[in-house]
Amino acid sequence: MLDVHRLRIFRSVVASGSVAAAAANLGYTPSAVSQHVTALQRETGLALLERSGRGVRPTAAGLELAAQADSVLARLGEAESVVADLRAGRTGRLSLAYFASVGAAWLPQVVDRLTREHPGVRLDLELRETIPDVADDRADVQVVVAQATFDPGTGFRAHHLLDDPYVVVLPAGHPLAARDEIELAELVGERWVDNDFARGWCRRNLLEACTAAGFSPSFHVEAHDYPTAIAMVRAGVGITVLPSLGAVHLPPGTVAVPVVRPVPLRSIHAVVRDAAATTPPARTALAALRDVVAGASAEARTGGAVPA
Repeated sequence: MLDVHRLRIFRSVVASGSVAAAAANLGYTPSAVSQHVTALQRETGLALLERSGRGVRPTAAGLELAAQADSVLARLGEAESVVADLRAGRTGRLSLAYFASVGAAWLPQVVDRLTREHPGVRLDLELRETIPDVADDRADVQVVVAQATFDPGTGFRAHHLLDDPYVVVLPAGHPLAARDEIELAELVGERWVDNDFARGWCRRNLLEACTAAGFSPSFHVEAHDYPTAIAMVRAGVGITVLPSLGAVHLPPGTVAVPVVRPVPLRSIHAVVRDAAATTPPARTALAALRDVVAGASAEARTGGAVPA
């Protein structure tokens, strides 16, 4: 078994570049640091450091061990955090991942409800556009965009939340701005502003809809996110087409109009880890997401904001 304390000291030496610097950072004597590194080399049977000028540098084996040590120490830090939560009387944690437009439109209400109903639970929030391949790297609850039916993998269940239609965002003075809906083909001659740097599923979905309408949009400007693209529209640079959830908070001087024939849709799901599904925080998170969706849909039906 490797000694975790020695791994910490070795990692500090690698990061600091010398035994003396690591000793100063850790509050140890250089002799003590050297002894720990020597003991670690004896445990592993590897030469981990070599001299470089007045300092040291890791060998190839040392670099590999340092990388592994990062993962080990990160996991240990998580365990120590759990212990601290338990000592403080907190009742656990819930990790929640989301993509950008959900963060702006839904997450404040979801987090507010979670903190009110489960004040002792630590919430770990992460902006994440895709589902990690490795199950251990996934959040307990993740809001994702995917096909209407998809398999989230063993140990997880997908809950459909919403089919999100696309809208075109126009300057308020645009000739089409007063319309109730706009056919995609009517946007052929417009100056398009792109809004997806990742070239992800949402963008491919839009391009397929445009192809079905008989054209391929020519992007005049390529922005990397929805807010920037919408700001370009407000400045009169062009128009942008995006899911309606991304157009919930429009600035003055812009309007969003649904696009039709065809109607591009993206499906939004909450993917919940089976091991967390029956815990009160995860159940609250899923219920809160559904309530936010239901509330936004009701507002849209009564003439309020664009559906979220």
